Amino acid sequence: MPEQRVALVTGATSGIGLGIARAFVAQGTVVAFSGFASADEIDRVTAELKARGAAAVYMPADARDPRELAALVQRCETELGAVDILVNCAGIQHVSPIEEFPTAQWDAVIAVNLSSAFHTIRAALPGMRRRNWGRIVNIASVHGLVASVDKSAYVAAKHGLIGLTKVVALETAGSPITCNAICPGWVHTPLVQKQVDSRAGELGVDIAQAERLLLQEKQPSLRFVGIDEVAALVLFVASDAAREVRGAAWTIDGGWTAQ
Repeated sequence: MPEQRVALVTGATSGIGLGIARAFVAQGTVVAFSGFASADEIDRVTAELKARGAAAVYMPADARDPRELAALVQRCETELGAVDILVNCAGIQHVSPIEEFPTAQWDAVIAVNLSSAFHTIRAALPGMRRRNWGRIVNIASVHGLVASVDKSAYVAAKHGLIGLTKVVALETAGSPITCNAICPGWVHTPLVQKQVDSRAGELGVDIAQAERLLLQEKQPSLRFVGIDEVAALVLFVASDAAREVRGAAWTIDGGWTAQ
């Protein structure tokens, strides 16, 4: 086993993806990361990750474009020598009743939240097979297991991502390559903050009250899942200790799906 792995993390310029990138570099893993952000923000994130103890390289790619995703994996292989660990975390959201759901938003959510994982896995698996080791971790959601109103595209994409995870796990089951999904509940990310802000405006309450109302609706623990908690679970699933964790949809959701 090599002393230093290379991880490619999509959607890693903020939120859960950035937390995962931070966790990997802190343990000495070389990280390539992609995601949308301003040039200044990308420079800031890159400097922060490098300061944590390992190499970090920003590699841009449009998560909606299969060609750019294939090129992203190839660039990581060429410049860093491998994609040992692939974490698919790119995600967007749109909330609307289905009869009013814009078709362009549906296509975008499916492309970013589901199809992008297919394209990166398809591109990364041959190298993992050549090196006879690999970890694929798809950041799904409790919405890959249960539904909520007004989230047809997101729920469909995350259910599909769990199905994709299981297929890849079966296709790699005879090898030292694993594929698993992590299913967080409410995590305090910029994506969730938008929903909190929207709720506060609709109900005429402050942000703290909007957060409490959001948690009460779904998450019995009444606390947000920490980004660091999700990242720690990803590190475990990506480790040699998890070699027989295959095709799992691992919840970290404050009891949401236990109800």
